[in-house]
Amino acid sequence: MATAALFALGSVSFAVAQTTAPGARTSVSASSTMQAAPDASVHLHAPDDHRCGIFQTCANTKIGLGKGDFVVRLSALGVITNNTGSRVKLNASSPAAALAGGSIFRHNVSVTNQVMPELTLEYFLTDHLSLDLIASSTRHEAAAHVGNLGKLDAGSFWILPPTLTAAYHFRPHKRFNPYAGLGITVAIFHNMHQATNLGGAFNGAVFDAMHMKTNVGPSFNLGFDYQLVGNWFFNFDIKQILLFNQSVHLSQRGNPITGGRVRVHDDVHPTVVGAGIEYRF
Repeated sequence: MATAALFALGSVSFAVAQTTAPGARTSVSASSTMQAAPDASVHLHAPDDHRCGIFQTCANTKIGLGKGDFVVRLSALGVITNNTGSRVKLNASSPAAALAGGSIFRHNVSVTNQVMPELTLEYFLTDHLSLDLIASSTRHEAAAHVGNLGKLDAGSFWILPPTLTAAYHFRPHKRFNPYAGLGITVAIFHNMHQATNLGGAFNGAVFDAMHMKTNVGPSFNLGFDYQLVGNWFFNFDIKQILLFNQSVHLSQRGNPITGGRVRVHDDVHPTVVGAGIEYRF
């Protein structure tokens, strides 16, 4: 009497035929298809199509600013000239001095305020310490109030004041990060144009030249960065620049009205206010 059994192991099946008769043999047959069991150590995932956009804050976005960050900032820059300590000196024997009622006039030079765009580059040496360099150029018009002659046009000029600042940041890796800094400004004057004011009673220009020397002075600043989204930040910054004893020549040597050059000395201490958007690389 024969019995048959079917065994399955994994993906391999065996069929066994057995007989009870003496001397009978047992036959075994196996399926022809063999397949290895899956490896539990291999994990397959569907591809993740979600990417962090440039205007998104994602899981891997670093919060705040810190060591190694490089920042580019574009701001609207307002320059408040703060004219103080000016002095206009005429030749005492000149026709201009006679009609003006004197030869030296103090606190009588004014320079217009201005608004221009500004580019700033900043690098964080440590979490707390950064260096930044601003680049902007602003155009200003100057006037001199010379006694009885009244307000006279003194010309116009452009100023390029590259300022290098070392700033200490109080809250690194935080969205709101205020700072204070100390720097140095090099005031470079260019595109200077002489005055067009004829000076009323004179048959010619009282001020017929414009020459200003490069000046160097310290600067102090306060400001803050605020992280808006992703690597985008809002920045507000105030700088106080001190330019002592700025030298200006307003007339040519042969000017008959002023009896030669008119020398002006002015303590120009501009306040620079900037607000803009910056991006961290």
